[in-house]
Amino acid sequence: MIRKTISILISLLLIILNFNLVAEASTFSVSAKSAILINADTLEVLYNKAEHEKRGIASTTKILTSLIALEYGVPQKEITATKEAVTVEGTSIGLKAGDKITLMSLVYGMLLESGNDAANVTAFAISGNITEFAKVMNAFAKKIGMTNSNFTNPSGLTDKNHYSTAFDMALLTSVAIKNPIFRKIASTESAVIDFGVPEISRSLTNHNRLLRGYDGVFGVKTGYTKASGRCLVTACEKNGVTLIAVTLNAYDDWNDHKKLYDYGFSLYDKKVDVPEIKNLKIPVVCSDKKTVSVDFAYEVEFNTNKDLKSEIFIKNYLYPPVKKGDIVGEIVYKDTENNAIKIIPLVSVDNANALYKENEKENDILGKIKKFIKGLSIRYG
Repeated sequence: MIRKTISILISLLLIILNFNLVAEASTFSVSAKSAILINADTLEVLYNKAEHEKRGIASTTKILTSLIALEYGVPQKEITATKEAVTVEGTSIGLKAGDKITLMSLVYGMLLESGNDAANVTAFAISGNITEFAKVMNAFAKKIGMTNSNFTNPSGLTDKNHYSTAFDMALLTSVAIKNPIFRKIASTESAVIDFGVPEISRSLTNHNRLLRGYDGVFGVKTGYTKASGRCLVTACEKNGVTLIAVTLNAYDDWNDHKKLYDYGFSLYDKKVDVPEIKNLKIPVVCSDKKTVSVDFAYEVEFNTNKDLKSEIFIKNYLYPPVKKGDIVGEIVYKDTENNAIKIIPLVSVDNANALYKENEKENDILGKIKKFIKGLSIRYG
């Protein structure tokens, strides 16, 4: 009787545990065929589902096209659209053969309105044709570590040889959002660009609904084709932590991303301790000031899901002129495995000028001194 009772209790306990596990797992389930959530700074994977499976990525392709345009091109350069370039199916910003438009406006056209014509004109401007631009795309992708991707066109039109993975797209986005122009454009809800002959103004609206629907989201790109399904890449920042979410072939992508961010940010509940540096000073050689004070380059406030230690590195000496805001060192936050998680620059609070104008002999002596101790640093922590 006792054995039977224990057996029943164990069975009930297993049922309860199984129910709780299923309930917990369902909290983080997403509709996407492939998905990933990563920390943009550390590339730590917080959630994954078939993240290395090769899939069509539709217009999220334009993340790469836009980044190449900004990295390899001149944003303010004016480009003349050709008939060959603007003859493309799908979404359009209305470019016609002979229209003049800047590369910057083309990037707005790609990231906000997802213009395939803007992507094509960009490709022709950078490489002369689609085939050559695809080579640039693949070379760039390989350089940053996208090992399971291949690109055949700049816009994401369906092609069996045009594909990527959730992981690779998250990796690409972590690189893209470090470009300040890309980040600014991807986070813009609406804009007006001018192009054409004669010039006209065109209003653009960002298709990314989460810019207005989830606090902290600042990009990045939507995408859809019948073959690829709904694709979405977003980035979100809260409390100094930036996360990137990617869903491929998802029928409920907006809610998928909200769930991912709710889960991801819940992991970052440790506020980082900021070391005291208000009394930190660096000597200045042959200057009207013996020392300059040091401060953070920007306000330091971020959360983490790891135990971190901080180390301060500053220069032993400085040489005039020293300007307020000059970088004079850094704080490095490391995890328990000694991996650098975050680096924050330290800057001079003060200006420091030379006591006198150096003559050639003095300059030579100072030059030797500088050469001897250049690069030396003091380590704290």
